[in-house]
Amino acid sequence: SNEPTSYASFFFFGLNVLLGLAVLNWFSCLPQDTGIMTRMPKPEIKTVKMHELASLRSHGGVDRALLSFDLEADLRPAFHWNLKQLYVFVLAEYESKKNVLNQVILWDKIVQASDGIDSALLKQDSTYVKYALVDQSTELRNSTINLSLMWDHMPLTGRLFMERAPGSSFHLPTKYF
Repeated sequence: SNEPTSYASFFFFGLNVLLGLAVLNWFSCLPQDTGIMTRMPKPEIKTVKMHELASLRSHGGVDRALLSFDLEADLRPAFHWNLKQLYVFVLAEYESKKNVLNQVILWDKIVQASDGIDSALLKQDSTYVKYALVDQSTELRNSTINLSLMWDHMPLTGRLFMERAPGSSFHLPTKYF
């Protein structure tokens, strides 16, 4: 008569043990993730810059720029035993009359821990963007574009968080070409 109760007790005890282990796992990576009380190396971003502007056109009522970029980054220090993958992307930011801040992802990559630590060494020379720099109107011309590299930590368990490294800036021409 007590058999269903004992199974339920055993099951929920097991769930509590798993929860406790997940919390301990999260705490074990907290110093490295936050940079508190640790001397571990940080990711090193050497280059995030535009290489060549291929075109700036009006297409379907919106401005569209195609460009290539150079990127050199060592994200290996971001990896630890609890990290499953990093979502890495090059972000373009600019101001317009319509919006105080416009953000457009130009290129992205998922770096998985299972691919090996050297997959976190990123080197892109004169690589064309995956996604065009598109403004929702016609305000790209004569804009200053700021590039940065961002990466989103995706652990096995624990909090998700992003880091950012500033890159370089460039100015778009006033006329289409």
